[in-house]
Amino acid sequence: MMNSSGSNPCIDDLAAPAREAATSDAAPTRSAWLAVGSIAVGTFAMVSTEFMPIGLLTDIARGLNVSDGTAGLMITMPGVLAAFAGPALIVASGRLDRRTVLIALTLLLIGSNLLAAFAPNFTTMLVARLMLGLAVGGFWTFAPAAATQLVPDASKARAMSLVLAGVSAATVLGVPAGSWLGSMFGWRASFAVTGALAAAVLLVQLWLLPAIPPQRAIGARDLLTPLTRRMAQVGLLAVLFFIAGHFAAYTYLKPLLQQVFGLQANAVSTLLLVYGAVGFIGTFLGGSLVARSVRGTTLLAALMLATALLLTTVIGTGMVAGAVVVVIWGVAFGLIPVALTGWMMEAVPDAQEAGQALLVTGFQVAIASGALIGGLMVDSRGISPTMVLSGVLVLIAALIVGTLGRARGGAAPLAAIPE
Repeated sequence: MMNSSGSNPCIDDLAAPAREAATSDAAPTRSAWLAVGSIAVGTFAMVSTEFMPIGLLTDIARGLNVSDGTAGLMITMPGVLAAFAGPALIVASGRLDRRTVLIALTLLLIGSNLLAAFAPNFTTMLVARLMLGLAVGGFWTFAPAAATQLVPDASKARAMSLVLAGVSAATVLGVPAGSWLGSMFGWRASFAVTGALAAAVLLVQLWLLPAIPPQRAIGARDLLTPLTRRMAQVGLLAVLFFIAGHFAAYTYLKPLLQQVFGLQANAVSTLLLVYGAVGFIGTFLGGSLVARSVRGTTLLAALMLATALLLTTVIGTGMVAGAVVVVIWGVAFGLIPVALTGWMMEAVPDAQEAGQALLVTGFQVAIASGALIGGLMVDSRGISPTMVLSGVLVLIAALIVGTLGRARGGAAPLAAIPE
């Protein structure tokens, strides 16, 4: 039964331990970590859904009678919409309980997967993918801050890294599993299974997520707040070079391993799995490092990524050379989302959601720009020059972090950011 405030006392009682963990200095309870885990698994399901069409593109194109190029809109359109969805949803949500927002986003994810699974034509599929774009933009805006509110201050970085580990887990397991399901049972089964996973996440969220009130309502003018803070400005500038450089190269990782390192299909598949696995490890490593120094972790990630990209032109060929590059690149990949999310949370501790909304927009713009730059370079100059250009872009990001990224007035470390 709902009380006058619109909450369910039964659910509130079950979620009470998670709420108590968020407001005390004691170690987080099991319920608190399960609540954070439900957000992390939601991340896994969302990223798996976002990139699933990459491995199923030709099957979906044939099934819905469109060309492969047209089918590529399933990847492009959600990303474009997500860039606008983050800021729009943060304003539209006002003072709405973030528990309600996260549950609504999970419902949107379920609806997107089910609509895609039963799509009779490509137009319906695009509607499903636009629903996903809204969910992705909203989730990346609300989830990191919500997760850190569920645990005590000392565990904030760990909670954030657990949520962001869903990205690496989806890279390692989600996308390959979706492709396998598609090959065994058809591409519609992949969306159906991911929808079922999201439904399970929803049940856990309904059970364990406590009320997560926002610090305050965010208005359209508040979105400008991060742009007035020096450290947020530096972070957003670094993101543009960092992420554009990464995706200009990452888009062509498979051709790099085939054409530059001379690896066969089985070896490439093995190294792609290694890339995702070490990225998963890097994400948890990033959680510990960010708790000590956001700036140091961001600089480390940039220097490692630049090293991996530039090494591709001098390290030679073969499995060992490819493995060295992939391991360094993969660990850097794991550090990136934790470091940049932590940077923005530290830069705007009093407006974390506004900061995350702009970070989502910056990420999406940089991803699109990087993919475009990489495509033009690969077509005109080849893969190795593209890796060099990407490495230079990432080095510029490292220079920005190293020279402009010194906090003035002493920004609070992530572990000390108030809720």
